[in-house]
Amino acid sequence: MSNVFTLMLLRETRLMFRRPAELVNPLVFFAIVIALFPLAVGPESQLLQTLSPGLLWVAALLAVLLSLDGLFRSDFEDGSLEQWVVSPHPLVVLVLAKVLAHWLYCGLALVMLSPLLALMLGLPADRIPTLLLSLLLGTPVLSLLGAVGAALTVGLKRGGILLALLILPLYIPVLILGSGVIQAALQGLPTAGYLLWMASLMMLTLTLAPFAIAAGLRISVGE
Repeated sequence: MSNVFTLMLLRETRLMFRRPAELVNPLVFFAIVIALFPLAVGPESQLLQTLSPGLLWVAALLAVLLSLDGLFRSDFEDGSLEQWVVSPHPLVVLVLAKVLAHWLYCGLALVMLSPLLALMLGLPADRIPTLLLSLLLGTPVLSLLGAVGAALTVGLKRGGILLALLILPLYIPVLILGSGVIQAALQGLPTAGYLLWMASLMMLTLTLAPFAIAAGLRISVGE
């Protein structure tokens, strides 16, 4: 199974580099939302710093959601998805490699871009490690939960709105914990509890979500 996982991951990496727009669009959206917000509320640094935890996490959440509609669509359209379902290899392993590739080139890129945008909002430099750790724990959960919705709506021509309606309620705990840990860091409060909860949520999602994604794909292709 490790060979299948590696080959699938390499395949998805090559496909993503052939479609650079799918990689760039979420990052551009993330950067634009953060850059435009100070223009809307004013340049007052204390206000921006107070609002920065929620803004950073909402922008990251929406950027990940923007990239999810096409997660399985190209595979569905060219028939690859049906081959995954009927292949002798475990579908759970295949979808886990697919979601990992999505996170590496979307979620991880958002994490790497976030320090610069956080400094634009006045977040102190000594709070940046907390922000990075929270995003490293939270963005995989966003990708895995989002992939469940993408699997269920892949067969619909205009499934983007339905995808958002299905997934946004599931994102609420991640949003609360992610913004809460940064807010606690800004106030000088302990952050270990928030981070442990986020780590537990990530492990739970990593354990259960691939099975839900596989079930959703089987439903979508009618197997």
